[in-house]
Amino acid sequence: MTNSTKLARLPAIILVAIIGLSGGHNANADGDPEAGKVLAYTCLGCHGIQGYRNSYPSYRVPMLGGQHAAYIEIALKAYRSGERSHATMQAQAGSLSDQDIADIAAYFASRGETQEADVVENPGKDKIQACTACHGEKGISLNEIWPNLAGQHKDYLINALKQYRLANKEQTNGIGQRNNAIMAGLAGTLSDDDIEALADYYSSQSGVFTTEHK
Repeated sequence: MTNSTKLARLPAIILVAIIGLSGGHNANADGDPEAGKVLAYTCLGCHGIQGYRNSYPSYRVPMLGGQHAAYIEIALKAYRSGERSHATMQAQAGSLSDQDIADIAAYFASRGETQEADVVENPGKDKIQACTACHGEKGISLNEIWPNLAGQHKDYLINALKQYRLANKEQTNGIGQRNNAIMAGLAGTLSDDDIEALADYYSSQSGVFTTEHK
């Protein structure tokens, strides 16, 4: 079965919300990119290295170049609150004020826009139209509170969805989870094949990129 066929089998409601829903968070992305440049020096120790991998589980850390400032704010606040479980990110975000977060988000957003190109392996508008309503045909989101998915590392996307799915399992005790009620409910219906197909499609597009500290 091809990845396009697998993608077409997913329920429409899942395609609408997959990965990108904010879960009701509001972001205020009025940050100072110059102040954020200083604060982001630590961030770039991981996110500024092409292909840098999380130690365990092993996956490439997300690329932040070309990502929306509003979404970066949402993600950092989720780590700070504990909604997203990752020891290093929680420690980093826990030391940041709202203004710090806004400044860091503004800095990464200032590094350049997404690198768009022709759609790769497009399964057809009728098959992904619910998904494109939020993220666009190429995986470039239509609202800044939702992340751009185009070009993101496949293994990162797979890990993120599996973390949302883990939120449905009490025995994990919160380790490695993303406790977003909407995404947990949706990811809980996904098989490993479904997750693989979605991650493969979005990572095949041209979009976000690794940014360097300059």
